[in-house]
Amino acid sequence: MAHQGSNNNDAFLGSAMQFMQAGQNMAQQFMEFVGKAGNPNVTPPPAIDPQQLTALQKQFTDQQMSLWQSVLAKQQGQQESFKVAPEPGDRRFSAPEWRDSPIYDYTHQAYLLNTKFVNQMVELIPAADEKSKNRMRFLARQMIDAMAPSNFAATNPEFIQRALETKGQSITDGINNLIQDFEKGRISMTDETVFDVGRNIATTEGAVVFENELMQLIQYAPLTPKVGTRPLLVVPPCINKFYIMDLQPENSLIRFMVEQGNTVFLVSWRNPKEEQGHLTWDDYLEHGPIAAQHVVREITKVKQINALGFCVGGTILTSALAVLKARGEDPVASLTLLTTLLDFSDTGEIGLFIDESGLLARESTIGKGGLLPARDLQSTFSFLRANDLVWNYVTSNYLKGQKPAAFDLLYWNSDSTSLPGPFACWYMRNLYHDNNLRVPGKLEMCGTKVDLGSLDMPVYLLATREDHIVPWQSAFQSTRILGGQVRFVLGASGHIAGVINPVSKNKRSYWINNDVKMDAESWLTAAEEKKGSWWADWAEWLKPLSGEQRAPRKPGNAKYKPIEPAPGRYVKERAV
Repeated sequence: MAHQGSNNNDAFLGSAMQFMQAGQNMAQQFMEFVGKAGNPNVTPPPAIDPQQLTALQKQFTDQQMSLWQSVLAKQQGQQESFKVAPEPGDRRFSAPEWRDSPIYDYTHQAYLLNTKFVNQMVELIPAADEKSKNRMRFLARQMIDAMAPSNFAATNPEFIQRALETKGQSITDGINNLIQDFEKGRISMTDETVFDVGRNIATTEGAVVFENELMQLIQYAPLTPKVGTRPLLVVPPCINKFYIMDLQPENSLIRFMVEQGNTVFLVSWRNPKEEQGHLTWDDYLEHGPIAAQHVVREITKVKQINALGFCVGGTILTSALAVLKARGEDPVASLTLLTTLLDFSDTGEIGLFIDESGLLARESTIGKGGLLPARDLQSTFSFLRANDLVWNYVTSNYLKGQKPAAFDLLYWNSDSTSLPGPFACWYMRNLYHDNNLRVPGKLEMCGTKVDLGSLDMPVYLLATREDHIVPWQSAFQSTRILGGQVRFVLGASGHIAGVINPVSKNKRSYWINNDVKMDAESWLTAAEEKKGSWWADWAEWLKPLSGEQRAPRKPGNAKYKPIEPAPGRYVKERAV
């Protein structure tokens, strides 16, 4: 028996050594690829310092041997002397099957060790600049995530266990799920049959009171006996649908706005088809916020309104207001911007996708007309969080044969929109790539030079601390650009969860500090943390800017009669 155990151990050691050598070889080959990607204009790409590389390889080899010995000791009932733990929040290897077998126990820990080795190697590769270095890190992460043993049937013990428990039915179900997703052209993240826009999501009552080729304008029905005379116009992002702000009554930011005594109007962007493929940035300004504010003021018979923009909706809204200011118009009394970029110096990982060669390719294909397809945009955003939004569903849907659960936010996440090519190319070139919006008079929009510093109304700026799309330090730079008095608030969590954080749930927290003249990190150091949602803070800020109280009116008027009930038909159009 002892001789047989020795043979097994030798075989296990041989497999471990082969695995280790293969991982090291693959890592080195990938480093060559990453080095070229990080230094595209340098031939050959700069080499890693050989002494540092040798030291790292020795450390890696020693750790792999320690891991093998530890797993072997555990198999023999001894205490583990070496263990590799996943990063906090990484749930891929949390199932007991990954530790019950020494093979899978070693496989998943060796993968985590390889991950650490690749990341350390990336840090050794010289880069032309910080953006190049970040591109290397991103590419390395994509490779690491894709190669996880949890993604493959042969190396995932949960796949085997479930197949045994279901007598192979899970394999059949997984194949069927894969075929269905191929037909849809995307990975299913939720049970899409459960949700129906206008029936059980986006249900806040109101009516479409105006529409054009680009958007519908919704006016929501009042929910209070009195409303402020000054209405609120909301401009959501044109990437994805507006109903992230109106998912369910209990987490609807739109309903909350109405419940605070505001007469709320909202721009519902159209999901463009080929016939809208000619639309430009200027079209989005002119036929979006500029047209909307005109209609809102006519319906409510006021000279000035309050306005709120979310993400790129905030960038579009602010640009439109600068155009109006240059024309001598001043229709907005206060401006709220939620996770919005005006200074594009640091755009997070989104900016890694936008470089000169990629822009030239886009401009040559769709710059004069055509669409940037919804599936391209969805893939881009999903791979920013690939483990959560890609590989998690590959494992559960296809390997385990499970149907995804019903989740309203993930239904919204799958309901992507396309963008007109001219709009998308102008946006990426002038804002993301050249960062021209922050420079007074640099950009011409709708026939006039714009200066965001001319906007002197009070501003409420919200950023979120873990935002991977709009880094909060970048959002903070808007305090240097806008001309009015700014209240900057930093919410907890990320781009969506940090914004959609209902007061009623009393979750998370936010930070406030009235001194926005210091730099971002100093601002945070001196900021006061408040428990709960920023919604209450914003409502208190907006209330004195909402005008005298009066009796509410029904949506529309004699000129702008209700066209159809909210949420309207534009938001129900899904990308093909």
